[in-house]
Amino acid sequence: MLEEFASLKRHPAARWVGLAAVALALLALPFALAAVGTTWVRITNFAILFVLLSLGLNIVVGFAGLLDLGYIAFYAVGAYVYALLASPHFGIHWPFWAILPIGAAVAALFGVLIGAPTLKLRGDYLAIVTLGFGEIVRIFLNNLSRPVNITNGPQGIARIDPIRLDGVDLSKADAVLGLTFSGPIKYYYFLLLVMLAVIFICLRLQNSRIGRAWEAIREDEVAARAMGIDTTRLKLLAFAMGATFGGVAGGMFSAIQGFVSPESFVLVESIMVVSMVVLGGMGNVWGVILGAVLLSFVPEFLRFTVEPFQRQIFGRMLIEPEVIRMLIFGLALVLVMILRPGGLLPSAVRKRELAGRDGSPEGSAR
Repeated sequence: MLEEFASLKRHPAARWVGLAAVALALLALPFALAAVGTTWVRITNFAILFVLLSLGLNIVVGFAGLLDLGYIAFYAVGAYVYALLASPHFGIHWPFWAILPIGAAVAALFGVLIGAPTLKLRGDYLAIVTLGFGEIVRIFLNNLSRPVNITNGPQGIARIDPIRLDGVDLSKADAVLGLTFSGPIKYYYFLLLVMLAVIFICLRLQNSRIGRAWEAIREDEVAARAMGIDTTRLKLLAFAMGATFGGVAGGMFSAIQGFVSPESFVLVESIMVVSMVVLGGMGNVWGVILGAVLLSFVPEFLRFTVEPFQRQIFGRMLIEPEVIRMLIFGLALVLVMILRPGGLLPSAVRKRELAGRDGSPEGSAR
């Protein structure tokens, strides 16, 4: 039976059949989740946003090896650009297809601004600077309400326009061929298309000359510079590219929520995105996606199960679900770092590095 299965896997059409099955599953997923509750469709949408953030951060951390703890700042920039240009705050209501590129460009500019002064920093020092940058952006957003009200301070910006495609409002339910497409379901398909486009770009980048140059910088920046690689330009490009994806995700977050405030972009969110990249496997696009999906769904699953479980066993709630969620989250990360230091799906290069450290034949040959 195993031989028959192996022969089926080698069949030329097996790959296309597998892709078709995955495509059908993704198309049917929101309706299956809606049968359980619309909340799970919304959670899936936010999971896709975290996938976009993780893929953007993976360019900086996984490809170029630059530790960035303030990545959520680019998410905030994209969100506020969309909010300011599509809300009654300034009386501007531009279409989303005009605002998203602007938000991505502004976020890329911020990426260059944080990258330029930190070109000679690496490791812990770079992490501290980027962490400070993330907090500076949040504090600015929190205080840019006087003397000129730009961000409306801690009250945030409300009544943000939803995304509209050819007159179709993605926030409102519509019936097509007897199927009801609610707002979250329509946003799911839109986010899915954006995610597939970002995955394609990341895969092409990884296998391009730029991707190989980033890998060389990550492994040994001095050697890369000696080989003629323009490390300055490529590090700035990594910051800008990663920030671009963060800006796009922020704009879509703003449209989906209809409201943004500085409290949505705290340091914990940056740590969460970094954890997704590390858990899944730095430098591996599919590993990063896996890490983002797991850390998006598992905490929400615990949120819905921990409280009923405690009430059923003890008759009352002893520990808040949020506390248990963070405890399990931290324990899972520690176990992964001990048992799978390269992440759940490490890149091929990372596998070879770990094999070399363990003294395997592959490592000794190197």
